Amino acid sequence: MTRTLRTFAWASFIAQVAIIATGGAVRLTGSGLGCPTWPTCTPDSLVPTDELSYHSLIEFGNRLMTGVVGILALVVFVLVWRIRRERRDLFVLSFIVGAGIVAQAIVGGITVWTGLNPFIVGFHYVSSLALVCVTAAFLARMGQPPGPRERAVPAWYAGLTHATSAVLALTIVFGVLTTGSGPHSGDADAGRTGFESELLEHVHAWPGYALLALTLVLVIAAWRLKLPTHGWVLALLAIEVVQVGVGLYQARNGLPVLAVGVHMVLAALAAAAMTLVVLRLKRPMAAPQATADTPAEASAR
Repeated sequence: MTRTLRTFAWASFIAQVAIIATGGAVRLTGSGLGCPTWPTCTPDSLVPTDELSYHSLIEFGNRLMTGVVGILALVVFVLVWRIRRERRDLFVLSFIVGAGIVAQAIVGGITVWTGLNPFIVGFHYVSSLALVCVTAAFLARMGQPPGPRERAVPAWYAGLTHATSAVLALTIVFGVLTTGSGPHSGDADAGRTGFESELLEHVHAWPGYALLALTLVLVIAAWRLKLPTHGWVLALLAIEVVQVGVGLYQARNGLPVLAVGVHMVLAALAAAAMTLVVLRLKRPMAAPQATADTPAEASAR
């Protein structure tokens, strides 16, 4: 892989995480309808006008981030195009990111058209997490040779890892539902899901604690068995510990906006780390060794 491709692939990943942060800022500052139309900011202007408030600048800034992630994804796709035959895996991943960004922009427009429907806003966030995971997978596969892969860990460990990833997904889903029923709607007139937010806070915490326990088991097993997942599963555990701390802090202090924003970004980093752990369950298969009599047989022919 060229240094240029590595640089833009990392930039693409960082931008995908950053747009989650800017999207969180839009919701947490009540700027979700700062630009009341889409794809333009107002019916008559692409950009915010003097009549609009600072909320418009925050919302428009997030829309500009879509352009940034799109340009970076396009550059990665063009760079991969030259090696698409030998690195089909990277080509497919780069295509998914590009198509996902276009789809995300459309979903973002739908959230505006529906007055920030909380279920659509939640889907918008989950879709962003998925793109973070895909860009993380690209980084992981970029550093490995192409070709068939084989399991590099015991079968029980692989099964436990997949179960842990399912618990992480469940934690994120309940986190999205909790946010959708809470006070940070993105706009004073935006609707809420109608669910009981305090109950959802507890329901969200249960799989979160289970996730922490399962990850600890994975860390201990990886360390004792010297498995190739040990580095990333340890990173995942560290993110989860901080995430639990931030979650407890925000729940006990009236959901301060900065803590909620950090919580959203940490969820994205946890999903990315989990993706890398799953990818470490397999390794490229070693090339078959030539037999000792191969040279002689070749010379005889």
